[in-house]
Amino acid sequence: MYAIVKTGGKQIKVSTGDKLRVERLAGEAGDKVSLEEILLIGDGDKVTVGTPLISGASVEAKIVEQKRDRKILVFKKKRRHNYRRKAGHRQHLTVLEITGISTDGKKASSTASKPAAKKTASAEKKAPAKKPAAKTAAKKPAAKKTAAKK
Repeated sequence: MYAIVKTGGKQIKVSTGDKLRVERLAGEAGDKVSLEEILLIGDGDKVTVGTPLISGASVEAKIVEQKRDRKILVFKKKRRHNYRRKAGHRQHLTVLEITGISTDGKKASSTASKPAAKKTASAEKKAPAKKPAAKTAAKKPAAKKTAAKK
């Protein structure tokens, strides 16, 4: 059995026992979380697709650790203007281990033997980003350079 879960703005295919790195979720190492945004669940030949989400379905996971990803460098430069900017960024990550997948509010199929308290993974809902306005002016064709013959 597998599921496609939406978390941190990304869609990830998960199955029981998988370990994955997602953007930071609230909680400490050892806590249980429940991922509620399930887009698709597949069980053998039977596939359930949400419109856009499957109501009542959830994926149970255990937080293995909270950490930070490797540093990436952000370098900006404008040639011939003596403009250079350098910055770094380290993303906060949560390492999850998937313990079970539940469909339609049923108990999750799980590898863990003892149940634990659930914590919701979607603590904050962010407003969708605004799309930039469409450009109405059509591009002008570039003028061709002609060599003057003398």
